[in-house]
This record gives sequence, structure tokens and C-alpha cells, in this order.
Amino acid sequence: MPAEVKRIVTLAPNLTETVYALGLGDRLAGDTDYCDTPAAAKTKPHVGNPQNPSLEAIVALHPDVVLATTSINRLETADALKRLGIAVYTSDARTVRGMLESTARMAEVIGAGQQGTELVGKMRERLDALHTKLGDRPMVHVLFVVWEDPLITIGQNTFIADALRWAGAESVVLSKQNWPTLSLEEVVRLQPDYIVFTSDHGEGATTQLADLRSRPAWKDLEAVEMGHVVDVSEEAVRPSPGLVDAIEQLARQLHPEVFGAENRIQHLNYEVHVIAAQNTIPRECELCAR
Repeated sequence: MPAEVKRIVTLAPNLTETVYALGLGDRLAGDTDYCDTPAAAKTKPHVGNPQNPSLEAIVALHPDVVLATTSINRLETADALKRLGIAVYTSDARTVRGMLESTARMAEVIGAGQQGTELVGKMRERLDALHTKLGDRPMVHVLFVVWEDPLITIGQNTFIADALRWAGAESVVLSKQNWPTLSLEEVVRLQPDYIVFTSDHGEGATTQLADLRSRPAWKDLEAVEMGHVVDVSEEAVRPSPGLVDAIEQLARQLHPEVFGAENRIQHLNYEVHVIAAQNTIPRECELCAR
């Protein structure tokens, strides 16, 4: 590792997001085609996809260090960069606490130890507060949908499963596979309390619920009948600082009895925002102001 890190290339979206969360976006020399959070990441030079990035593009950016993750990137990429004399730091967070520890270590590696300590400290405080709030509330059983066709969900040992536990939930599917597939018949048999989808748009839950109610098998689920379809931020599938936001968001939706007052205040604030914006935002954009 060089004594001072001024130029960084990231090879996965969660690593790019972490660099920005540490306040080091100006040091990011390049990232991948899939790095889209925050929006500024899209403007950086891209080196290709995480599985097969362009070594030539990486070298051309003259990075002091390349950040990679063993869960997405290939060992061959790291070895090739090593042979070219480029330092590569890899991580693989498999739990929420692992994400916190990984963030702190990464911060140290790129010379931002103080920023890492502060960021991780704030995330720990939020998670501890959430744990206290949920207390002894019973776990909500959910079906976390990773992919719809074929239907893919999460295994017990994924960081998403751990994130669910922090949000006061657990998957109805017990599997040692990370991304098991299952049939709709099996979902009907399991009857989850909630169905969780990921989306980057606030209208997702309403759209998904209407869609599921029109499908023969899905509409037989009690969760669909009761409107227990949750749309959570795509941050839920990334082991990065934004995961804490997603956990808090999910907890509010799965445990409305605990967050009832807060949810009502947020809803009122949202209505005020929409009313105030109606004179300046086109009607079709009121929901998200995009």
C-alpha cells in the first residue's frame, strides 16, 4: 500500500457508496458501470462491469489502490492488478456488523481513519436505538424477493438475512444456499406475513400489490389480501452504509405498531411537501419530484 492514497478505483457499487459516505468522493478516480449511488458516481470514469473490468482502463486511471470485494469480483482480476504493481484491498461483509467493521478497516486503508470512526459510530448508534425500540417484539416472517422469474429469495447466511433480523424480521425460507429458488406453491404453503421487494422508486409497493392481486397464485396469499407488500430501498441488497437506512425503513413498515406516531408525522410532512410543490412540479412527478 502507498503511504498516501489520493486516487481510488472501486470495483463494486457498495464500495463506491462507502467511499462517498466517508466524504472521499473527490479521491474516486473511477468505478464500474453498475455504480449508481450516489448520483455523482455515475459521472466518474467507468472501468467496465465488476466481473470483468478492463485492466487497461484501471491502469490508465493511475490508482493508488483498487477496492474490491470477494463476493462479486474475481480473484483473477486482483492477481492481474497485483502483477501490474497496483495495490488491491478486498473485503467481504457477510453481516451488518461485518459491514461496519469493513467500513472502518477500509477507511484506515485509504487514510480516512477519523472519518471511518465517526461514520461507523453514528451507524452503531442508529442500530442500537432500533434494537432497543423493537425490544422483544415477535419476528415478522417475510418472503424477500431477490428475483421474480424464476422466484429467488435469500438463504440464512446472507447479509440480507442478517439485515432482516435487525429490522425485526426473518425469512420464511430456511436454506443454506445463499440464493435459493422456490415455487409459488411453496410460497402459498409458507404464507409469509409480508412480501418484500426492492425498488429505487417510492411507488413500488403500490404497483407491486396491484400486480400481485391480478395473478392467480399470488392473490391467494394472505399477505397480498391484507396489503402486506413492502417496497424497500435497493440499499437493502448492498453491504454499505446505506444498508442502515434500508433497515430502518423496513422496520417502520414491518412494525407499524412500534413506529406508528413517527410514520404518521412522516406522512403528514410528505403531504405538506406535495401540496407546496404542486405549483412548481408537473402533476405526474408529484410522488417523487423527479
